[in-house]
Amino acid sequence: MLYLKRIVLICCVLVAQSGFSQEHPNLILTKQGVKDIKANLGKVPLFDATLAEVKARVDAEIEKGIFVPVPKDMAGGYTHVRHKLNYLTMQEAGVLYQILGDKIYAIYVREMLMAYADLYPELPRHPQERSYARGKLFWQCLNDSNWLVYTAQAYDCIYDYLSKKEVKHLEKKLFKPMADFLSVDTPQFFNRIHNHSTWGNVAVGMIALVMDDDALLDRALYGIKDLKLDAGKDNDGGDIFVEGQKAGFLANLEEPFSPDGYYTEGAYYQRYAMYPFMIFAEALQNAKPEIKPFEHKNGVLLKGVDALLNLTDKDGEFFALNDSQKGMSYFTESLVSAVDIAYYYGDKDLSLLSIAKEQGRVQLDQTGLAVAIGVREGKATPFEKKSILLTDGANGDEGAIGILRSTKHDAFTLVMKNAAQGLSHGHYDKLSFSLFHEGEELFQDYGLARFVNIEQKNGGGYLKENKTWAKQTIAHNTIIQDETSHFNGDYEIGSKHHSDMYVFDVKNPDIQIVSAKEKNAYPGTLLQRTMVMLNHSDFEQPVVLDLMQVNADAKHQFDLPFYYFGQIISADFNYNKDETLHTLGKAHGYQHLWKEGEGGSKNESATLTWRNNNTFYSLTTTTSQSDKLIFGRIGANDPEYNLRPDPVFIVRKNTDNALFASVIETHGSYSTVSELAKNAFSNVKALKVLQSSKAYSAVELTLKNGHTYVFIMANSNASKTDKHSIAIGGKTYSWTGVYYFNKL
Repeated sequence: MLYLKRIVLICCVLVAQSGFSQEHPNLILTKQGVKDIKANLGKVPLFDATLAEVKARVDAEIEKGIFVPVPKDMAGGYTHVRHKLNYLTMQEAGVLYQILGDKIYAIYVREMLMAYADLYPELPRHPQERSYARGKLFWQCLNDSNWLVYTAQAYDCIYDYLSKKEVKHLEKKLFKPMADFLSVDTPQFFNRIHNHSTWGNVAVGMIALVMDDDALLDRALYGIKDLKLDAGKDNDGGDIFVEGQKAGFLANLEEPFSPDGYYTEGAYYQRYAMYPFMIFAEALQNAKPEIKPFEHKNGVLLKGVDALLNLTDKDGEFFALNDSQKGMSYFTESLVSAVDIAYYYGDKDLSLLSIAKEQGRVQLDQTGLAVAIGVREGKATPFEKKSILLTDGANGDEGAIGILRSTKHDAFTLVMKNAAQGLSHGHYDKLSFSLFHEGEELFQDYGLARFVNIEQKNGGGYLKENKTWAKQTIAHNTIIQDETSHFNGDYEIGSKHHSDMYVFDVKNPDIQIVSAKEKNAYPGTLLQRTMVMLNHSDFEQPVVLDLMQVNADAKHQFDLPFYYFGQIISADFNYNKDETLHTLGKAHGYQHLWKEGEGGSKNESATLTWRNNNTFYSLTTTTSQSDKLIFGRIGANDPEYNLRPDPVFIVRKNTDNALFASVIETHGSYSTVSELAKNAFSNVKALKVLQSSKAYSAVELTLKNGHTYVFIMANSNASKTDKHSIAIGGKTYSWTGVYYFNKL
């Protein structure tokens, strides 16, 4: 009996030393997960439908055969697209092998991996020399990391199908060299705080878990030790080395995320980074539960999923904060994965089931199975998007994103950006805003200047206009001084500063307020913007009151643009439309704006009305006789038609102290069938500035029905309990708290 025990013990030691001590799969799918899935096949409609869809897609690729071309193309080109399709198909084929048990899928993955193992050792860096971190399979290491994150999952799924000789061959010729290439051979890519590095860290970490390589896993979690990179910039102008900054997966959880789960680069890149963040956290939870990835930084990953879902409009599309491609939404695969994982490893939030149901598919693992079962059992509850403040910065003290939502069916959403620079994907747009009505942009943030994965447009990469236009202040709905971007458009300066939140008050659903200050964008100038969403019976729909207070130590030219959509219907001021187009300026984005017309108002306010999607909108803004009201359009100095020719209305003042006050209305409708217009005119008769100072901003709003209202904002005392009393025009206004709003 003792002899037999010794034999068993020796065998166990030999197995452990040979690298076959782990059971597989152990990353995303697990042995128990596969068992549970098989037991429920044909019983869970959402899961079964996803499985059928994936099977059809993979079967079609297997039928075509295996293609592993020598890399040469940029994004959108044949070799780029082929290698991307390969890793996506391998990952899905591996899952199908585990769930269905058909060896054809394992054979497909094995043969594909063997082809890569033959190709990879002889590959130089990619021939396209445009990236600060060139890959081998792709033009940048970022995409090589994508490949390894997905392929590691495929490898895990067929690991037990492979012979020991095949495992040794693949790890020696392909996986270990690729992990080293992405890390120690390209440290400027790997050892940073950036979404690129997150992908690199996770790629190395995922393959480390499959290979049971503790040294590689340590490198993935904590970065390359004792490494000091040379100062330099990435392709977007971001710093490669920051003194004292940590590196690795856990550091990328710490610094870019705020305690609220907001990712400083913005929603678009948070969406992109959430897949590696969440998929590696799931892998760690399965293979190394002692790391407790979902508990790190008070559960910031789970908070990040909630934050991302709140950073969407009524249709689920992400707000265009910083570099963002419009139309990206929570229907993307990375959010399908994130929602499922957050549900499974979080508190089983039933509202996430409603998002999954809307997405119409799940991740093919135990998390997706749990979600699909919850949907089948009718447990889904609505995910309610409410007004919310999402702080920025690792400690939540670097400004915030303020989101105001009307209580009426989420019809209106206002997004005010009062945050940090946002790393190299950040824009120079302090105190900017965008406004949505029924999921459509009423006032837009331009987003990025790029045609992602469209080869004809700069190989699918960022266009030069991203720097010369999209990042510049004039491309946003915020104030510009002397036709110069915030921080002079300097990344180093901008990265040192952030806006400061002043007030976020949404307790009263009829008067919601977000207010912030910016003191560093222009030295010697204090900017404060207060935006109020008012739900009042005197208006057909909620209105937005916009107060941009400017106090400077000298006179400057200040421009406040409003990027609207639609056809102008009327203006209550005189203007001339230019017969010849000229650019509005020479630099800082102004060179990309055509000046189409200019006017002015003899009254204290001016109203512009336009129609879009058969709804009427009006902007009433305070003016003086010296102010200029400018009509413009994007598209100047754009010989390759890289920019959208969207319109803009600009209020220009030359002053050292001014309150840019505006009211934004939504009213009426037009029927193209009956050809009748309803309530096509603004309800505002006049808007008047009563006081403009660092202490108070006050306006008087008079409606055509004869009602008059006064709104006063205390700009230097945000206390909810302090009392205020000021005299304006012979009348004294007294109140408690930060604002006053009342009918005269």
